[in-house]
Amino acid sequence: MRTKMRAFQFLFGIIFFLSPFSGKADYPRPWQMYYQEPVTPVMDHIYDFHRTLLFIEGSIVLLVAALLIFVIVRFRARKNPAPSPTSHNTLLEMVWTAIPVLVLAFIAFPSIKLLYMMDVTPKAQLTIKAIGNQWYWTYEYPDHNIRFDSNMLPDNQIKAGQFRLLEVDNRVVVPVNTNVRIITTSSDVIHSWAVPAFGVKRDSVPGRLNETWFNVRKEGVYYGQCSELCGVKHGFMPIVVEAVTQDKFNQWLASKKSAPQTHKGG
Repeated sequence: MRTKMRAFQFLFGIIFFLSPFSGKADYPRPWQMYYQEPVTPVMDHIYDFHRTLLFIEGSIVLLVAALLIFVIVRFRARKNPAPSPTSHNTLLEMVWTAIPVLVLAFIAFPSIKLLYMMDVTPKAQLTIKAIGNQWYWTYEYPDHNIRFDSNMLPDNQIKAGQFRLLEVDNRVVVPVNTNVRIITTSSDVIHSWAVPAFGVKRDSVPGRLNETWFNVRKEGVYYGQCSELCGVKHGFMPIVVEAVTQDKFNQWLASKKSAPQTHKGG
């Protein structure tokens, strides 16, 4: 009975690991093994492209495995004591050269289209500048004259429903269904501004401005982290983006403009 239970658990684990729908969320969860739920057009395309590649790769693995099994069984020494002297087959060599070329061509076109979509920012309706510091983020809303720092909350300030090592004292707030341009740089070393649910990951390089974008279609709170090794506290630079309605965003802007700026330099 115990052996059957272990076998069932092992099989369930394999299915859970391979399932493209497991562990979907807008924040990381225990034992999550797959993507977070896509909430932007870019992440939608990344997710679909990944599933397409997974299908192609799986088909190739199954085909090669089947051919290996066939060759092992059909041409084993016991059944073929006198090996065939055939060393070349022109047609077969043309086929196994042409098929990989066609597969690569099939993959190339959507991948180039996706790279273009990720790299070219559409007309922005909101611009945010993200500046990496050791070890916190500074955000600027240049069109609204707002600037503030965003630091990870210490354990003794975490409230119910918040996530340890992921929550910050000042969230980035954006309206839904809005093209948001992120301009990122750094004041010291290389950081990386990344939010998995957005399909966004852009290096923050000192002395250089890098650009990316997103358009969140669903209200909620989305979590990311610095994704470039930037020093001893690299793991303590979370990113929190809160997507709200346009009315709530306008209220947030008004509250930020009336409150004293919290930027401390960097």
